[in-house]
Amino acid sequence: MVELAFSTNAYTEYALPEAVRRIADRGYEGVELLGDDPHAYFPAFDHERERALSEALDETGISVSNINANTAMGYYDDAPPSAFFEPSIITADDGDRTWRIAYTKRAIDLAAAVGAPAVCLATGRPLPGNPPERAREYLLDSLHEILDYAEPREVEVGIEFEPELLVECTTDVLELIDEIGRDSLGVNLDIGHAAVYGEDVAEAIYRSAGRITGIHLEDIEGGRRGKHYHRIPGEGDLDFRTVFDSLDDIGYEGFATLELYTYSDDPDHAATRAYEVLAQY
Repeated sequence: MVELAFSTNAYTEYALPEAVRRIADRGYEGVELLGDDPHAYFPAFDHERERALSEALDETGISVSNINANTAMGYYDDAPPSAFFEPSIITADDGDRTWRIAYTKRAIDLAAAVGAPAVCLATGRPLPGNPPERAREYLLDSLHEILDYAEPREVEVGIEFEPELLVECTTDVLELIDEIGRDSLGVNLDIGHAAVYGEDVAEAIYRSAGRITGIHLEDIEGGRRGKHYHRIPGEGDLDFRTVFDSLDDIGYEGFATLELYTYSDDPDHAATRAYEVLAQY
């Protein structure tokens, strides 16, 4: 049975322990932790902050669905527009790439500490001066090092594809998983990203069966090839009955996490309304 979780990336106006409490108060079984500023930006996420987080998790009894390590915006004082996923695990700068690998290992440490089954990771874009074929070599090397660290800690790594990234669709991520050839690598399947790319969402789910480390949910206006703007379920055009039926068909029993960072001005409303809509499934 699929359980519902909600990402703290909608609660960036709140400290992480308070975000956890608010999500639990809205009925969710799970919470995804944002592995970035202002929540768990790992260079600043010390033992005191981890202890406060653990106290909130113990108090509420909520489970951690995933550590979202897709971005590391805390790295920059003034990030350029192209740097949303930078430094990435495919960046051409050896020092920046090493920093990002180490950052991901810290996310894995947090996952192990709070009992999260997985971390998710985006590949980033091949920026000028870093052609895709070279970026892929960096990707493979980086992932093997990350997986070497994750496997003894019993944490899976889910690649989250997104249009315009090096890995941007279901076909890309499944080919990557096959090429890496390690059971600890899977896909954090973002349903909205599949739709925006133009994929049939049910087909993306069926193709990913047995390789899903987690699910991200949001509605998309325009459905397939719609606008990439995360909306509360019911405010776009995605068919969530089909989504949940497909997940049931493949026997998926993990978390489906609402990722509604676009509602940071009123996350309580977004979390409450999303739960009301999706609990019926």
